[in-house]
Amino acid sequence: MEKMFTEQSFIGEIVTSFPKAADLFKTYKIDFCCGGNRPLGEALKERNLTAEEILKQLTELYKQTSNSNKNVKNWSQASYSELVDHIIQKHHRYLAEELPQLSPYVTKVMRVHGARHPHLLQIHTLYNQLKTELEQHTIKEEIESFPFILQFEENRTMENYEKMKQVVADLVQEHDTAGDIIKEIREITSDFTPPQDACKTYQLVYKRLEALETDLFEHIHLENNILFPRVLAENSVNV
Repeated sequence: MEKMFTEQSFIGEIVTSFPKAADLFKTYKIDFCCGGNRPLGEALKERNLTAEEILKQLTELYKQTSNSNKNVKNWSQASYSELVDHIIQKHHRYLAEELPQLSPYVTKVMRVHGARHPHLLQIHTLYNQLKTELEQHTIKEEIESFPFILQFEENRTMENYEKMKQVVADLVQEHDTAGDIIKEIREITSDFTPPQDACKTYQLVYKRLEALETDLFEHIHLENNILFPRVLAENSVNV
């Protein structure tokens, strides 16, 4: 059966049911992670995009990839523990390795090319803010938030449900902060496009920053649009 998307379809729900849509949304700078909880039409209007054209592209992309997506994991149907483990093993581990490894390159490019390209000083500042935010955020999730979510399945009291709502609200706010920083980096770097005189290290930094953005958006999507709504919706009727 053909998947039907409309202007009223929520962005996060589209990507949840059809992960490949994230690639299209990224092309048009449509926020599907932090801004996933709103209708597609609203985002298209903000960006002055023609809804008919984008929906046509979305439908065509769905048709092209529907057969090859049969083996793609549907995380909306995974258990909490499986989804949490996936987030930790894929996204948290990626950040734990990439953030400290990329840091000296960001600093080197700023020192070598900052005089001719002053925006590199901004990138250096923003990257270090992002690094601190994400390192603290992932540790908090692994030590406090995720264990509480898993325990909540077994102890669904009203008191714990109210605490869960606050836990989710705090994590979403932290996601918004990180999302805003990486979006600002994208804007400053002209969509991660290095200048013509950029050396190999300069180009490498931009490429890895873009890869960081891609992973971060997927990471936040899994939490904001799948894990958190399920935790709150499924358990609100049982407390």
